[in-house]
Amino acid sequence: MPLALDTLALAVLAPLLAVQARHVRRKALILPEAKGERQGPAGHDGQRLDLLILGDSSAAGVGVAHQEAALSGQLTKLLAHSRPIAWRLEARTGASTASALRHLYRHPLAQAETVLVVLGVNDITSLTPLSRLLRQRAALYARLKTEAGARRILVTGLPPMGRFPLLPQPLRWVMGRRAARFDAALARQAEALGCLYMRQAIPFAPELMAADGFHPGPAAYQLWAKAIAARMAQPVPEVHP
Repeated sequence: MPLALDTLALAVLAPLLAVQARHVRRKALILPEAKGERQGPAGHDGQRLDLLILGDSSAAGVGVAHQEAALSGQLTKLLAHSRPIAWRLEARTGASTASALRHLYRHPLAQAETVLVVLGVNDITSLTPLSRLLRQRAALYARLKTEAGARRILVTGLPPMGRFPLLPQPLRWVMGRRAARFDAALARQAEALGCLYMRQAIPFAPELMAADGFHPGPAAYQLWAKAIAARMAQPVPEVHP
């Protein structure tokens, strides 16, 4: 099987890409996670939705000051219009699929009927091989079913990293190609395992990005939450052990 273009570029341009990656890490604006509650009830009447949001810095709200403006706050506010919610957020900056899986093994989780998985960017930047990532994702989904009792698992797609203003060329091109290739593979896997994979719908224009040029800004979080809430309002397949 021929090498993917991003893999070939990584091999050929390795010295240059390494220099660019170090420069990005050294010069990048480090933004904090959003302050505010990471769990709580919301809504009033109807059958309760138990929701767990599991993810990385974008799930943790990096790019906005408070959780109310972040994905969790925007999403739970929208969902609470139609039903009561008991929700909690398990997210941290730098989280990858592997570290999220380790967290599930080390820290017992309360039951959650629905789980939203917001991971993947750190798998790309850490150059995790696709075969390993797919194994980790399969283990993660299985653990969510057995540990959290998840009946519905929704997975957000990878963002178009080729549009991230923070990344210089050709690093941006390589990361963008890699993210797109991994995104397609993760979507196929999720469908095969009975999970709902939601391709990234945010137009990552520079004006929608946070000051660091890497995370969503307030308007992007709002658009993202609306897209997820609209999909959750439709029938979502139930996963089975």
